[in-house]
Amino acid sequence: MNGNLSHHDAIIIGAGIAGMYQLLRLRELGLQVQVFETGDNVGGTWYWNRYPGARFDSESYSYGYSFSPELLDEWEWSEHFAAQPETLRYLNTVADKFDLRKDIRFNARVTEAVFNEPEARWEIATEDGKRASAPFLITAVGPLSAPTLPNVEGIDDFGGFSCHTARWPKEPVEFGGKRVGVIGTGASGVQTIQEVAKTAAKLYVFQRTPNWCAPLNNSKITTEEQRNIKASYPEIFRKCRQTNGCFLHQSDPRNTFEVSPEERLAHYESLYAAPGFGIWVGSFADTLIDEAANAEMSAFVADKIRSRVKDPKVAEQLIPTNHGFGTRRVPLETNYYEVYNQDNVHLVDLRQTPLECVTATGIQTSTTHYPLDMIVYATGFDAVTGALDRIDIRGRGGVKLADKWADRVSTYLGIQTRGFPNLFTLVGPQNTATLCNIPRCIEQNVDWVTAAVDHLRQHGHRQMEPRAESEEEWTCTAEAMMQMSLFMKVNSWISGVNLNVPGKEQPRCVVYPGGAPAYRTQCDAEAAGGYTGFSLS
Repeated sequence: MNGNLSHHDAIIIGAGIAGMYQLLRLRELGLQVQVFETGDNVGGTWYWNRYPGARFDSESYSYGYSFSPELLDEWEWSEHFAAQPETLRYLNTVADKFDLRKDIRFNARVTEAVFNEPEARWEIATEDGKRASAPFLITAVGPLSAPTLPNVEGIDDFGGFSCHTARWPKEPVEFGGKRVGVIGTGASGVQTIQEVAKTAAKLYVFQRTPNWCAPLNNSKITTEEQRNIKASYPEIFRKCRQTNGCFLHQSDPRNTFEVSPEERLAHYESLYAAPGFGIWVGSFADTLIDEAANAEMSAFVADKIRSRVKDPKVAEQLIPTNHGFGTRRVPLETNYYEVYNQDNVHLVDLRQTPLECVTATGIQTSTTHYPLDMIVYATGFDAVTGALDRIDIRGRGGVKLADKWADRVSTYLGIQTRGFPNLFTLVGPQNTATLCNIPRCIEQNVDWVTAAVDHLRQHGHRQMEPRAESEEEWTCTAEAMMQMSLFMKVNSWISGVNLNVPGKEQPRCVVYPGGAPAYRTQCDAEAAGGYTGFSLS
């Protein structure tokens, strides 16, 4: 790198939920911190994902920050599962309340980060040529923040409106009277489809792989509920700490076939009618481990789909056949399946008629050309490692992080990787936060990193990185746990697969599936023991 450097005590990449909280905590240590954010405001996920229908699938009051009693008392969520505009207002309120923007440089995409070994400092460069350095580099880039488009020709040829759900424009987009195509039926696709179907003249849903969806069962928060929520915040967060995913839903400790068929059905019905992720994380203990147990749950949800979709052929097209319920992230929906009963909605099953190309006027499949005014790409993300891969991160000896992780991701605690001293990856690969009610795990990650930075400074250490044996043991543990689950039998971001990204066609261990309590115990033990799993120098 050439040119003048601005010098800081720590650099954070990203001003979303993680980056904002990390800035606040490092300030408390008296550090001079600079945050670099690609967007023109705070919010991260909730800044970029403005697509119609975007909202929480965690209960709102379990999702917001827990660190400030005053903030908890002042803020009131309007719905049990808040929509994107409300969430973005909340995060802007947090930024205002704690005066965070003064340390955030907006419209500043970090393109490279290089570890200067003689100086033991990270040097970063932004797209507009600005440069900065600090001893500590903390990435807060999010696990689902690097959008991908399908590998088809002609995307740039389309003459109408088109965009990825994660790059939705700030100005309103109207669908009334329009012929709209939505590609993808994951979480963002499902939410978008529900809204577009209300006004579009014609909506064509181009389904690549059907997903198991379950009802969100959202509702407004009443005045009485609001009082109860505020009085219950300590209990809400205590309960979140006890569950594997930090949701307000605990799995049933029983195995599926330990109970009678009648009890199983009643349990499934109860979960299906309840709000939130209980249907995914609150079922029997073996649902995501035992194939027979998973098949039982899948059959129940399949019957629900058949009961909600009038056309039997369409219903069968919407039922997944290549993976069981919950082995991919479960989209939560509101009248999603009923959309296919509308005359203006048409399902195009790309398994039967593959997508060939995008044209100037629409989408061409193997059998049909669909004339369109608008195309929405709900085609997901290069998950977990993707946002890090898009930055040229080079550690000791000039080794690129993307090259180190090309064939096998390896970390210790999902927070550091050997060869990259003082690089901390919040919600990084092999971190339990990637399979979590993310703000709950973000707070744990940030608090741990803050304590580690404080420890280094208090003890006169300049560098921290995992010992080789610690990294290998953690990685092997995460890999073994993943192999025991049904996640690794399915191509999805949870198994590290993205068929739109060269080199990521095969499963890789990018998550730690052992649950938040076990993860927290390991992290706490490491800190209490003086960070013996790390090399401190």
